[in-house]
Amino acid sequence: MTDNHSAAKLVGPVIRGFNPDLAEAVMAAVERDNPDLPVTIDDQGGYVRIHTPGRCVLTRATLEDELGYTYPITRLEQALASFSGRVLTSDDSIEWYLERNN
Repeated sequence: MTDNHSAAKLVGPVIRGFNPDLAEAVMAAVERDNPDLPVTIDDQGGYVRIHTPGRCVLTRATLEDELGYTYPITRLEQALASFSGRVLTSDDSIEWYLERNN
């Protein structure tokens, strides 16, 4: 279990649980796309929190490889219940990150 200080540093998606195949694919893809980071997965049945410390990347190519079919990454928005951190999206990836300190 993480303490509040550590939890504040975790970023990433919260996937609705209505499509378990998609949730499983996102979990596996995040693990592959962030090989040097520990991935925290909290499966609550109705939703799955998938987080890494500081920065979390999910690429379309890895997600499609895990799913076994073409999946526009922008379509993932429909399955997001929420997310932690800030987010940058493109046609090829989604990146969640912490707010930068100025």
